Amino acid sequence: MKIFLNKTKYLSILLIAAALLLSGCSEVSENDSTASTSAASTTADNTSSTSTLSAPSGVTATGGSQQVVLAWTAVSGASSYTVYWDNASGITSSDTAITSITTDNYTHSGLDNGTLNYYKVAAVNSAGTGTLSSEISATTLTLLAAPDNVSASGAGDNITLNWNAVSGASSYTVYWDNASGITSSDTAITSISTDNYTHTSLSDGTYYYKVAAVNANGTGALSDEFNSILASNIQGAETNAGHTYAITTTTMSWDSAKAAATALGGYLATINTHAENTWLYEKFGNYGGTARDLWLGANDVDTDGTWIWDNGTTSGDGGVSDNISSGAKWPDGTDKWASGEPNGSTSENCGTIRGSQSLETWNDLSCSSTLYGIIEID
Repeated sequence: MKIFLNKTKYLSILLIAAALLLSGCSEVSENDSTASTSAASTTADNTSSTSTLSAPSGVTATGGSQQVVLAWTAVSGASSYTVYWDNASGITSSDTAITSITTDNYTHSGLDNGTLNYYKVAAVNSAGTGTLSSEISATTLTLLAAPDNVSASGAGDNITLNWNAVSGASSYTVYWDNASGITSSDTAITSISTDNYTHTSLSDGTYYYKVAAVNANGTGALSDEFNSILASNIQGAETNAGHTYAITTTTMSWDSAKAAATALGGYLATINTHAENTWLYEKFGNYGGTARDLWLGANDVDTDGTWIWDNGTTSGDGGVSDNISSGAKWPDGTDKWASGEPNGSTSENCGTIRGSQSLETWNDLSCSSTLYGIIEID
């Protein structure tokens, strides 16, 4: 009996201990559940507190030369800004984006002048890109077109430049150097108020130029490059169709004129068109008021009756330039040679323009005759 009572007592103690253990586990589970719920609630609250930003206000756009300057009021909380743009109205976030702008302004450069550009701006934070601003637009400055019909005439120590006036120009700027490839980084002569300029006190050499028209918006496009040459053995130079032509200071044989041309980096004139032929006669046949006979590059020194140019034949124009033998005509049907010329056989092997006889057609003379030479430089 005593033993039974003791077993009962121990069994009761075990049951109580088990009940207490189960109760503790339940509390831990409830605590874990509560903590998990609380953490989830906290995370949800934190997430909902960060949202995308409102659109920037006060957005402006100002057009400049090849650029548009944008500005806006800073948005509180923005880590950066994105600018969307296009050349057509109706900007959306699908248009070209300029990202990671860390200030409240941006200069959009590298644009063509005279173009209208549209923009919207958005603030960015950790939640993403915010609402786009109202659309704005600006036009880059309209600069003037390049002057055309540029030319340069050299004589003595001066070179006179001429060009066609550009409507709306308040002045002109000439850029120059002694090497080809003129840009706006070269030496500039500014505030020229007429459509011509005389570049004075120059040393012998070749001078290259470009000219640009100027208005209130800035300096316009640069003209085609043109050049002239000054040298002790030439008395003047003119430009035509991108080439420079110079007349020798004195009369000389054809071979001496050829040598003078080579020394200047050129050759005795090659005539490619009837218009060029007429221009040469008008510019140099009565140069300085004196009628002059002029050496050309045409010659049949190597093979009598086979006429070629000093710089070789010129292909690519259907034979117009290369065909300079007896009876040759220009495409308009006019003769290259004067009536009955060339007629000198082996005694007259070099070609001329007979300015002294008011003729722009050609004649053959003895190469030892002394005439003025026309030098052409590409």
